[in-house]
Amino acid sequence: MKISLAQYEVKRGDPATNLKRIEQFVSRAADAGSMLVCLPEMATTGFDWKANRNLLESSNEHLEAIAEMAKVNKLAICGSFLEKTEAGEPANTLHFIDSDGVLLAQYRKLHLFSLFQEDQHMESGSQIVVAETNLGKTGFGICYDLRFPELFRKCAELGARVQILPAAFPRPRLHHWRTLVQARAIENQCFFLAINQCGFEIHGHEIGTTQYFGHSMIVDPWGRIVAEADEEECLLSAEIDLNLVEETRGKLPALKDRMPDFL
Repeated sequence: MKISLAQYEVKRGDPATNLKRIEQFVSRAADAGSMLVCLPEMATTGFDWKANRNLLESSNEHLEAIAEMAKVNKLAICGSFLEKTEAGEPANTLHFIDSDGVLLAQYRKLHLFSLFQEDQHMESGSQIVVAETNLGKTGFGICYDLRFPELFRKCAELGARVQILPAAFPRPRLHHWRTLVQARAIENQCFFLAINQCGFEIHGHEIGTTQYFGHSMIVDPWGRIVAEADEEECLLSAEIDLNLVEETRGKLPALKDRMPDFL
């Protein structure tokens, strides 16, 4: 199957502009025959805490627009978005929407990034999520979660063959990004789809300006890079063979050989 990762510069506090960009990427992916388009972290709003608080009431409308794109273009879409929680607070939540525009899975970011003051402005998640999608059983994380391998191991234990990570991973940590994405794929013997922002984001005097380095990646269960973007906006597409998951786990039964009772 063919999948696509949409790497772009998210405009802070400007969902109208971001939705137009997403629509363009989704249309291009559909024309290319992709079955899934993955978007980066906070794909419609970015990390403007004050603006996001004001956008909470309209955040559901943004998700409805994404669902309509999926339905019209007959492909699945996933990414992380601003969400209003049951308590009325903002959350950073991954949504996986199928080709009929139906929400299949929601995952709220567990590990909030204190360097961006995310822990002060967002409500954290409390559940690991593995869902049945057009990729089979799929696990989810968001950006900073990448540094916490136990999350992805638990997803693998729950049957995940593919794991998806929308991100806004900034300079100067490109080496960390590439190493950790490959490590998560190798140790869990799964496909790993990591979708990063690119461009700049001006946070103000407390945080300063952030540069996102892109390098969105599709990595196979052996840790081989199937496709990798550079630092520019792009639609990164590749064919993946999901049978490789079972083949890899059969040839090297590391997951079976674990000793969880001693860990």
